[in-house]
Amino acid sequence: MRESRGISLDPRLSMIARLVGSCECYADIGCDHGRLGAFLLKSGQCQRALLTDISEPSLQKARDLIALLGLSERVDFCVGDGALALTRLVDAAVIAGMGGSTIARIIREGGAHLKDARLVLQPNVAAPELRGALSACGYAICDERVVQDGRRSYVIIVAHRGVSSYSKKQLTVGPVLLERMPAELVPLARFRLRVAQKALKGASASGDAAQMRPLMDEIGIWEEVLSCLQP
Repeated sequence: MRESRGISLDPRLSMIARLVGSCECYADIGCDHGRLGAFLLKSGQCQRALLTDISEPSLQKARDLIALLGLSERVDFCVGDGALALTRLVDAAVIAGMGGSTIARIIREGGAHLKDARLVLQPNVAAPELRGALSACGYAICDERVVQDGRRSYVIIVAHRGVSSYSKKQLTVGPVLLERMPAELVPLARFRLRVAQKALKGASASGDAAQMRPLMDEIGIWEEVLSCLQP
């Protein structure tokens, strides 16, 4: 838990804040309650913030918090779909708490608005799909972290403009996570292995051969990761 002048963040948002780093202006796309933006502004990590959400009612919680803290003059509130809502260029953009496919769509559709911003992404599901989309959209993954928050493991991906190409194993686990093999990867690997094994049983019972092969490949990848982490 991190705290800055009364604004506390849970482990997931704390790690996202660390990975944003220091910047002149950052965007939180789908900002929800706005706590991350308030923390970054209060701590001095960022001088200005663009907080966006899909509708004006969705932004109200963030507006209320920012006004309560006396930060309104340092924030632009933007209503719209994804990165298309951004009204100026930013140094870093956070897109967190959504499905990987949704984040991938936001990046594909909003490339002209994101430009060269450092992307800090936290997909709730479909991280492999997101990694593939980043490569296809001209981004390279430069950092990855796994954060345990309660009983759940969250993957956070950082990317910047660059050329990249990833293998099936790298897409599944993450190129940086594979290289570093942090201890925090163990609970995530165990969970993903259980999910793939359950899905394989279902595919086998229904005779869905087309689904069985990729699931078997995924199981093999996670078993290999766990064997390296737990010799």
